[in-house]
Amino acid sequence: MEKTNPADVGLDRRIADRLKALRQERGWSLDELASRAGVSRATLSRLENAEVSATASVLGKLCAAYGLTMSRLMRMVEDEFLPLVPQQAQAVWVDDSAGFRRRSVSPPAQQLAGEVLACELDAGARIAYERSPRPGLEHHLLMLEGELAIAVDGQAYRLGPGDCLRYQLSGASEFSTPPHSGARYLLFIV
Repeated sequence: MEKTNPADVGLDRRIADRLKALRQERGWSLDELASRAGVSRATLSRLENAEVSATASVLGKLCAAYGLTMSRLMRMVEDEFLPLVPQQAQAVWVDDSAGFRRRSVSPPAQQLAGEVLACELDAGARIAYERSPRPGLEHHLLMLEGELAIAVDGQAYRLGPGDCLRYQLSGASEFSTPPHSGARYLLFIV
């Protein structure tokens, strides 16, 4: 994970602290969380100590174990709700290993029902999530540029510019791009 603007300074440490607090609030040992999330105990320990940065895949597994969306987890470590979110203040999260960039255009807040993410996947990228963090989570994905293949609960879709995919996520999902094209899209989560 890279910090690409001042709003992201210390994000790894805040994520690590929040992950540890979530586990402790539930009274789970590292071994129990490892079993629930399908992530090794050693990796969890290194994440909670901010020795490594989390990947999208690992955060997805942890969020599923905790019943949170990744954006809700990020909201727990970001600042309070403000009506105006200038672009330079929008937190950017990067997973270079997956070729994934996510900008929280309209971050989640206690008082708001939805959120908006601006996402980019490099050409030939693939991100898979084993399960939904919260069954029935509503998504509206609007393609801006490129090509994107999405599998949602076993159903496959191919999207191009201007296409909108609406779904309620209950199980596994996968996002992938062909070798010749990346993808830029907006994801609205309600």
